[in-house]
Amino acid sequence: QVQLVESGGGSVQAGGSLRLSCAASGSIFSIKTMGWYRQAPGRQRELIASITSFGRTNYADSVKGRFTISRDNAKNTGYLQMDSLKPEDTAVYYCNYIGALVQWSQGTQVTVSS
Repeated sequence: QVQLVESGGGSVQAGGSLRLSCAASGSIFSIKTMGWYRQAPGRQRELIASITSFGRTNYADSVKGRFTISRDNAKNTGYLQMDSLKPEDTAVYYCNYIGALVQWSQGTQVTVSS
């Protein structure tokens, strides 16, 4: 069954911002590293940001300086703040755990127009 559910996607003009949310079920969230992934048409799914249970973050070069990953363990929720969006950011965005993947949810579509 679904353990992670993404939301917050939408359509935005280049230079705009969106905030994605990842709502988790169960008790595993607070002790696991989580990550945000994206998959553009014709491309492989790629990891773009991660955050440990301690709050340590890492980013792919393509989003560094523009995206910010965060988490609220009390709410079992992760976030991805996306600023200065570019058309090449257009993709379906997913969240999951690092090193202990659960079933992929449907993701949330982000579309950036120029």
